[in-house]
Amino acid sequence: MSAPLRPRPAAPYGPAAPRDRAVTGAPAAVTPRVLTVGVVGAGRVGAVLGAALAAAGHQVVAVAGGSGASRARLALLLPEVPRRPAAAVAQAAADLLVIAVPDDALAGVVADLADRGALHPGQVVAHTSGAHGLAVLAPAAAVGARPLALHPAMTFTGTPDDLARLAGISYGVTAPTELRPLAARLVADLGGVPEWVGETDRPLYHAALAHGANHLVTLVNEATDRLRDAGVARPEKVLAPLLRAALENALRLGDDALTGPVSRGDAGTVQRHLARLAATAPESVPAYLALARRTADRAIAAGRLRPVDAQSLLGVLADSGREVAA
Repeated sequence: MSAPLRPRPAAPYGPAAPRDRAVTGAPAAVTPRVLTVGVVGAGRVGAVLGAALAAAGHQVVAVAGGSGASRARLALLLPEVPRRPAAAVAQAAADLLVIAVPDDALAGVVADLADRGALHPGQVVAHTSGAHGLAVLAPAAAVGARPLALHPAMTFTGTPDDLARLAGISYGVTAPTELRPLAARLVADLGGVPEWVGETDRPLYHAALAHGANHLVTLVNEATDRLRDAGVARPEKVLAPLLRAALENALRLGDDALTGPVSRGDAGTVQRHLARLAATAPESVPAYLALARRTADRAIAAGRLRPVDAQSLLGVLADSGREVAA
């Protein structure tokens, strides 16, 4: 297990802390060099970012998280930071409140904190949701807080090992213009790189990440299960070098990295795949079909598969799709 990062001085926000005015017309607020921070939500993301901010030299003064898993994470990552109710955490977070709760819960948490009078003018209220931008923070902006969307493009385990993985990652950031310097400095303090995402592009940005990372986990586990069905005792040993090479090649070469029966137009091979899957694991057939169709489309568009060579393959995929639908 990686050791927690040692605290280091927070980078300054300029020779003198600038005065920023939120888009809501809130009073100008001085941004101190060392921020007083609170974290609402001690899930995998919130606990790790809280620990990273503390390691960067900021003062994490309170955190909200009541489940057994949250308490265990905090004992590992923020053992000296007191747990408090969410409203108390927000009140204690003089400079920066990080809200790291599930996407569908975010709007309700922000509205509740605003209704309780827990937020204050000049305070930066940042959420870590990839799917949401600034609109979900409207209740906070209405009371003079400064809104910020700050999403780390990384998968988290909620353990100290995550701290080492933060170095060099991207953060999807949506911020008012006057808050961009502070947002950039926060990302730098976390060891990351800002990727500026427009408000209306947040759902597409998040869909891309979820499609790539979350569905990758499902795809890998599907492949693992099917190898076990084929009698392979250690499927992870078979898949690890193959999948690592495929991922590295795809990131480096794009569609030119594509290999396999679909890219060759091997309709007979794909037909045998589908027949055996239907007999062994019919629940895997729809996903295989969907990905094979999309792979064929991309292979044709990239010039990897000639349309004339794709005809038999596309026919197999269409026929199998109709059988599944029936």
